[in-house]
This record gives sequence, structure tokens and C-alpha cells, in this order.
Amino acid sequence: MAAANDQQDIKREKILEASHQRFLHYGYSKTTMNEIAGDLSMSKALLYYYFPDKSQLYIAVMRKLATDYLKTLENRLNSFTNLKEAFTFQVNTHHEFIVNNYNFFDFFRLNEQNLPEAIWEIVGEVRGAELGLLSNAIKTEVEKGAIKPVENPDEIVDVLMDALHGIRVGSISQKKTNFPRKEHLEEIHTKKLLLLDIFIKGLTA
Repeated sequence: MAAANDQQDIKREKILEASHQRFLHYGYSKTTMNEIAGDLSMSKALLYYYFPDKSQLYIAVMRKLATDYLKTLENRLNSFTNLKEAFTFQVNTHHEFIVNNYNFFDFFRLNEQNLPEAIWEIVGEVRGAELGLLSNAIKTEVEKGAIKPVENPDEIVDVLMDALHGIRVGSISQKKTNFPRKEHLEEIHTKKLLLLDIFIKGLTA
């Protein structure tokens, strides 16, 4: 039984990897279950055995990407030498994640007003991990005596993250789009780093 379960887990991982590559190159809308099955030399019926439809498969791939992203954050916890390094790492890592997986996120562009609850749960987990990373960095700097005591680091970071999100919203509203185009990502990234600089100076003044 254990061997059979291991084989199922291996096959599932292969499906997720092949699907990620398809979504990454062609986007959600231009990818079909038939194509994914063909990439794997697998019957469509077997693919549907693992995932009942394309949206469920997409969510599973999203979960895997989010897990890998969270591991990247977790591996750096308590490893920063100063506040700027921690905050810059988070913004840069988030930026690289979006750039490297840009086509994958066309699902968000297509369903922005009607995203499944499972997607929002993943987004919430990612935001929570980012908040924890940055809040921990502030607490560490306070303990080192590098910055003055901060009563509510979680709330401060939450406000910062809302402000960083606001930069994206402001940028795309000026471009009259609902989701940033790839050519706008670098501009958004630069503005976020500028906001970070102002924020960090405020904490360290």
C-alpha cells in the first residue's frame, strides 16, 4: 500500500510540474487538459482521476508554488544583518516570484473579480508569512538596540504591506489595466523600494 501511495505521489508531482510549465509558457486560458496529458504521455482519464478539472489543477500548482516561496522566506528567517536587508529581500523576492511566473498568473487577470476561495486562502498564507518575516526583523533590531522600541510591529508591517500593494493598484489604474503588464513590473518594483527606504529611515531615525 505504501509503495502504491508513493507512486501516486510521484505521478501527482509530475503532473504539477508539467502543468506549471504549460501554464507558465501559454497561460491558463491557452492551456488544455489534453495538452497536459499529452506532455505526460498520460491518458486524459488518468489526469482527471488526479484533478477533476483545470481550475483544480491550477490551484494545486499555485499551492506548490506558494509552498516553495514560503520555504524561501522561512530559510532566511533570523538571518539578516539589518532592517534594510530584511525588507529589501522580501520586496525583491516577491518581485522575482511575480516576474518569473508572470504568464502563470493570467488566471488572476481572467478571474480577478471571481477568484476561488482556495486562491484567496493561499494569498492570505503568503501575506501572513511575509508579515511574520518583516515583523520578526523589526523585533530583532529592537532587541539588538539598533532601533528604538516599537510597540506594535505587526500592525506597522501590515500598514506597510497595504501601502506596497497600493503602489501596484495606483500604477495599474494609471495604465487603465486591472493587472500589471509585465513591462510595468520594474516601475512598480522601483517605487516599492523607494517607499521601503522612506519607511526604514522612519524606524531608524
